[in-house]
Amino acid sequence: SGFSHSAFTFGIESHISQSNINGTLVPPAALISILQKGLQYVEAEISINEDGTVFDGRPIESLSLIDAVMPDVVQTRQQAFREKLAQQQASAAAAAAATAATAGATTTAVSQQNTPKNGEATVNGEENGAHAINNHSKPMEIDGDVEIPPNKATVLRGHESEVFICAWNPVSDLLASGSGDSTARIWNLNENSNSGSTQLVLRHCIREGGHDVPSNKDVTSLDWNQRGQVLLRIPSVWAVSLGSIMATSCLLSATEHCKKNLQNLAGTLINFEITCIWSILLMLVQSDHITPALDVDWQNNTTFASCSTDMCIHVCRLGCDRPVKTFQGHTNEVNAIKWDPSGMLLASCSDDMTLKIWSMKQDTCVHDLQAHSKEIYTIKWSPTGPGTSNPNSNIMLASASFDSTVRLWDVDRGVCIHTLTKHQEPVYSVAFSPDGKYLASGSFDKCVHIWNTQSGTLVHSYRGTGGIFEVCWNARGDKVGASASDGSVRSFMHCK
Repeated sequence: SGFSHSAFTFGIESHISQSNINGTLVPPAALISILQKGLQYVEAEISINEDGTVFDGRPIESLSLIDAVMPDVVQTRQQAFREKLAQQQASAAAAAAATAATAGATTTAVSQQNTPKNGEATVNGEENGAHAINNHSKPMEIDGDVEIPPNKATVLRGHESEVFICAWNPVSDLLASGSGDSTARIWNLNENSNSGSTQLVLRHCIREGGHDVPSNKDVTSLDWNQRGQVLLRIPSVWAVSLGSIMATSCLLSATEHCKKNLQNLAGTLINFEITCIWSILLMLVQSDHITPALDVDWQNNTTFASCSTDMCIHVCRLGCDRPVKTFQGHTNEVNAIKWDPSGMLLASCSDDMTLKIWSMKQDTCVHDLQAHSKEIYTIKWSPTGPGTSNPNSNIMLASASFDSTVRLWDVDRGVCIHTLTKHQEPVYSVAFSPDGKYLASGSFDKCVHIWNTQSGTLVHSYRGTGGIFEVCWNARGDKVGASASDGSVRSFMHCK
């Protein structure tokens, strides 16, 4: 949703629709390239003196896009670096002057300081660490006992740009992926497949001058119907034959003609009324929010929630002109919302670094969960508790943050039960296994970690070659798929 929001905002503010530019001729990621060059220019201003030498003998750390547009960024960063350098030099001098006895005493004191306290939340299965600090200076060394070697993973290549999304077919080991190259692909990873690289390419085209021309739109959302025979990416629907992935694929437009064809697909179950409502839904959501919406999630077939950069959450019902409920409490953009499996509780996460739990029975949040030290990007409920296939297991909520941590929450008590700290960069995706016993997390540190949700321990780890945008489990819970920024899609076995 973040990519769609950025594209919408840029399109509106730049008035690009009023220009005579043919969007199909603009290469993918052109705007990103321009922004990257701008950041590099500002970093050069900070890091390089007028005579061309590097500032104070070493480069300044990378800037964020927000930092780069702040007033006096050059002077502020240079002054901050001078102060930091002075502190480091003072600390080094003090350490050198310390006696061996003092150093030994300090080591003992630090060891005592790190001793866990009773009642504190767990970090990777150990006590405390609500404010754990990660070392981002170098990649994490993965224990050989948990590392998944490269030869145990299947690397799927074919996309020509970053892969934003991947989703397993619910009944078969077919893995769908969507990319910035304007294609969706379906990879056949069934054990009886002759080749793991077998793929079906689904291209997006737009109608122009009576002809179909390639589209330059990113594919950032994919979903299978429950029986795995229809792959949906609004506004296109693909009917795929499961007998042979390469045998047939039918691209259908989301129109009445499409509806008629879909209804003729033998045994295919798709709630087309809800599919058709999306174009109207987007207008309804946008009319309720004063700024662009970032996420939408259905509670049932008639009620959905939406969140926005306006810090509000609206619960809407089809047929009603106004929201039936509005939740307010976040102090910054609300990035994601998710209904729990029972549809009774709604979780939200925000750039204000908080996670909130809401109930339709009250106006204020049930829980205001504050533990992350940076923006929370996404959240997922476990497939456990009442109304699920794992009713005897307690329900949990996972949150992934730009502080490089994942947290598991006991929603009933409103407490963090595990803090998972092995990632070195922002975490963009989390996914529970079908039985809820394991959690996969993907980060821009190029790693996919698999955790035991009961103990919080790391059980498997895989390092790829690109930042991870999405992770997902197959229906049996024995394979994990991941999509990456280098255009690759990966699949590896999970041995319980």
